[in-house]
Amino acid sequence: MKIVACNSNRPLADAVAATLNLPLTKASIRRFADMEVFVEIQENVRGEDVFVIQSTSYPANDTLMELLVTMDALRRSSARRITAVMPYFGYARQDRKTASRSPISAKLVANLITVAGANRVLTMDLHAAQIQGFFDIPVDNLYAAPLYSRDIRERYEGRDVMIVSPDVGGVVRAREIARRLGCDLAIIDKRRERAGHSEVMNVIGEVEDRDCILVDDMVDSGGTHCNAAAALIARGARSASAYVTHGVLSGGAVARIVKSPIEMMTITDSIVATEDVKQAKNIRQVTIAPLMAEAMQRIHKEQSVSSLFD
Repeated sequence: MKIVACNSNRPLADAVAATLNLPLTKASIRRFADMEVFVEIQENVRGEDVFVIQSTSYPANDTLMELLVTMDALRRSSARRITAVMPYFGYARQDRKTASRSPISAKLVANLITVAGANRVLTMDLHAAQIQGFFDIPVDNLYAAPLYSRDIRERYEGRDVMIVSPDVGGVVRAREIARRLGCDLAIIDKRRERAGHSEVMNVIGEVEDRDCILVDDMVDSGGTHCNAAAALIARGARSASAYVTHGVLSGGAVARIVKSPIEMMTITDSIVATEDVKQAKNIRQVTIAPLMAEAMQRIHKEQSVSSLFD
């Protein structure tokens, strides 16, 4: 079993390798003067089960290209099996045609990953579950629900918690955490006029005097979650917090969240934290390294991954 780390999230790769008590495979991933990606695997990987860790986060095109070129290098080095470990799967929001003559880029990325040499994909909290069907190779989609359920139980012990889905599309995810915690579920009825901008329309559920926790797969601009938190407080909620798997946090998102009514936003380290995120008073990060490491170990040993979430 070998682990290759690309450049998008080295801290997570180091943590996963430490958990598995394995050194990272020596590899050189660098750029030519024109920013063309060049990869050289500096250890023998012939016949090995290789896991390539790379979140295709900002800059999405560069990190995706790094992953593709690295897998091609491994395939040409006679690796027995290549698993693309993508804690954050970029382009996942483009999972369907949203307008005439628009692409389904998630399917294109799935094709690229397969053609580059991946035999399997390991990812976490895909934006849309149907993306698994875009691949013709096995896909293991891990969930943050058990990790977040434990964290909420510890941090909110004795408080009247209500789980809230920030939109209709996230109800299944929020319901799973509500089920694990044995608490109620509320839904935000949201209208999105254009990409990156949303307007809260209504809150479905009795949130008055409750500690509301928004649950979502990703936060990008932060507008949805800030608006939702404000709506919950306006309707009498005692507090509004958020648990979001992928902290994309582009543009002025961090500043927006810091100024918002959100008591605390918890994100995972699927995307490496910027300095702004580290210094934000109401954003905290929890690690998914043990979960990713356990899943990789089970894949290597041909054991069940789904039983992690029973």
